[in-house]
Amino acid sequence: MNALILVDLQNDFLPGGALPVPHGDEVIPLANELQRRFELVLATQDWHPPEHGSFAANHPGKKTGDRIMLDGIEQILWPVHCVQNTYGAEFAAAFDTSRIAHVFHKGIDPRIDSYSTFFDNAHRRHTGLAPYLEKRGIKEIYLMGLALDYCVKYSVLDARHLGLNTHVILDGCRGIELEPGDIGRALDEMKRVGAVLLQSSDL
Repeated sequence: MNALILVDLQNDFLPGGALPVPHGDEVIPLANELQRRFELVLATQDWHPPEHGSFAANHPGKKTGDRIMLDGIEQILWPVHCVQNTYGAEFAAAFDTSRIAHVFHKGIDPRIDSYSTFFDNAHRRHTGLAPYLEKRGIKEIYLMGLALDYCVKYSVLDARHLGLNTHVILDGCRGIELEPGDIGRALDEMKRVGAVLLQSSDL
């Protein structure tokens, strides 16, 4: 069996949200369509407490895009986004969640961010996704969602480190491109670790 993992299709990452990924809303119809082609569909949510250390607002004198050291590792500061139990953290209204078997929350520890769907950024704590897949004998995963150059990329790197056969559905992703070239660099990194980059039409 293989699994489709839908990454962070949440209001705050869509146009009009607190941390909008350009054209992020364009992937929702494809996410809805592709779910029918997989036996197992999983999803993730950024799920931050209000005092999260990645929020620029929690560091007086700092602004979005600044970099700090947070609990021993470098952290980019972001706008307040995807705060637990708020509208911004909810899945997009147009996103069909009826086939999702399980939702994994990430970024719940205020001391460390968690881009990857598998681990926090220091690999100190897992989200539960890796043992969930292992228990079901799943070695083949397909990822799509937001944002390509952060949460999707780091999920792919971790998935390959775990030995999973990892596919990225490129037309189901959009990137932030905080720095020029980020998306291109993300694609190169994912290819370098052995991920298969494809289009939904290849499925």
